[in-house]
Parts: sequence; C-alpha cells; structure tokens
Amino acid sequence: MVRAILYGGLVVGVLDLLDAFIFFGLRSGARPIGILHSIAAGAIGRDAARAGGIPTAALGVLLHFTIAFIIAATYVVASRFLPALRKRWVVCGLAFGVLAYFVMTFVVVPLSNAGPGRIAFSLPVAPVLTNGLAIHAFGVGLPAGYFASRMSR
Repeated sequence: MVRAILYGGLVVGVLDLLDAFIFFGLRSGARPIGILHSIAAGAIGRDAARAGGIPTAALGVLLHFTIAFIIAATYVVASRFLPALRKRWVVCGLAFGVLAYFVMTFVVVPLSNAGPGRIAFSLPVAPVLTNGLAIHAFGVGLPAGYFASRMSR
C-alpha cells in the first residue's frame, strides 16, 4: 500500500505539474516559478508568494507534491474498502480524477489563502476547464487507480 501511494503520488505530482507548466506557459506565457508561486499562495497568500522568490517556489513544489500524495493515498485507501476501485481502475480512476478536479477547483482553492475565502462555483473559461478535467482524469485519477490496482490484495 505504501508503494502504491509513493509511486502514485510521484506520478500524479509530476504529470500535473508538467501539464501546468506547458498549458499555462503556452496559453498565457506563465513561467514555472510563477506557477509554483501560485501554488504556494494557497498557504501564504498571493502577495507573499509573489515576493518570495526561490524559497516560495520550493514551498510550491512541496505543497504540490503533498497534495498529490494525499490524492493518491485517498484512492489507494478507498480501494482497500471498495475493491471495484482496483478491479475497474480505468473507469474509476478517470471518475476519481474528475471528482478531484471539482474538489480542488470549487472547494480547496477557494478556501485557501489564494482564493476568496468562500466556496465558489463559477466555471473557468473553456480551455482551462477542458485542460483541468483532462489532466485530472488522465494524469491524476488514472495513475492513482493504476498503482492502487497493482498493490497486493
């Protein structure tokens, strides 16, 4: 179980971060350090994150991978109680990734120091929504499901 969480969290974290670097880099010219600052902003606020330089970017990496490990662990632990999550890991993983996207977008980020401090339900613009759903389904849920399916029963 620990190995599934470790590998799942690493793969989820790397894929999601690469997607953010590539998608937002191409879409709006965002630089990787700025993306990492925006992740750190969830803990320390936007102004402090932007002013923090490399240490704040490192905090963004730490927070990003912490969340990736929590997401992978959630799927792995749930799969111990719901064997269908291991047996039908492709469908369940894709659905879990979409669920993770909605929880992160409409609960976690809005309630963080980077958000308005309340749960928000406004949809992102279509390209951001499409990319977010795709990376969470295929780059978050699918790897979490895959590694959970490979752990010993």
